Amino acid sequence: MPICLDHSGRPPDSLVATLHYLELGCSDPRASGDFYRRALGYALSKEGDAVIARGPDRQLALVTGVPRSLVSAGFMLPDRAELDRLRERIGRAGWPARDGPTRFFGDAVIVHDPDGNCLAFGLANGEPLAEAGTTLDARLQHVVVASRAPARIVAFFRDVLGFTLSDDVLADDGSVRTSFLRCSQEHHSFAVFLASEDRLDHHCYETRDWNGIRDWADRLADERIPLQWGPGRHGPGNNLFIFVHDPDGNWVEISAELELVEHARPVGRWPHEERTLNSWGLGLLRS
Repeated sequence: MPICLDHSGRPPDSLVATLHYLELGCSDPRASGDFYRRALGYALSKEGDAVIARGPDRQLALVTGVPRSLVSAGFMLPDRAELDRLRERIGRAGWPARDGPTRFFGDAVIVHDPDGNCLAFGLANGEPLAEAGTTLDARLQHVVVASRAPARIVAFFRDVLGFTLSDDVLADDGSVRTSFLRCSQEHHSFAVFLASEDRLDHHCYETRDWNGIRDWADRLADERIPLQWGPGRHGPGNNLFIFVHDPDGNWVEISAELELVEHARPVGRWPHEERTLNSWGLGLLRS
């Protein structure tokens, strides 16, 4: 279920990419690996001190570290020309960056956002996709972080990297509580919300449709993994969702039918209320 990456109808300096992998800090990488194997059908291997989880259109590296921390996020670019454009853009902005391969990229430019989150933008290293323990679709689609200063994160993603703002969630006083940013036609590949600490909040896998949500819920039930939130429908993005917790308490989302956005669409504004998080009912306000 890959997303087509091109510049159709987009300003030439906007980023075109998809989320390709995540590296997560874990209290016990083996226990986390077992969870992701059971929950999402990942195939596991060991690389040094990391547990590597691979499946079709999804890859994780689980490393010993601070639980609920984002060690790095890797966004795949469509070609070398896009990588060269991004390197030039980061250079023009004067933002510190380095080049080099990563665990999952043969060539990449690597930066840190204002909160210190490591972000790699690169070209896939050509490894074949791993087989999964399930035939259900689950493409790694977006990652969300909490921040004490989200405005500077948004400015970095927009002005330095070239992400496009899709929607903001606003408090009663007009201040921004959550921002959703995209680097493809999908509503968001990254989001950030205001919180009392800087941390990872959740990552999400996109399945095909409502029946896919049902089938994933059945798989999770078979593995005795309870739903923590959902099924429901988000306001921003209009996507269907269910959530579970991994062993460290990270939220893990399975989503379907995420909004596809024309580049000329105005930025959406949503009130900070439960209905924005879930138009069907309970909204878990974490901002």
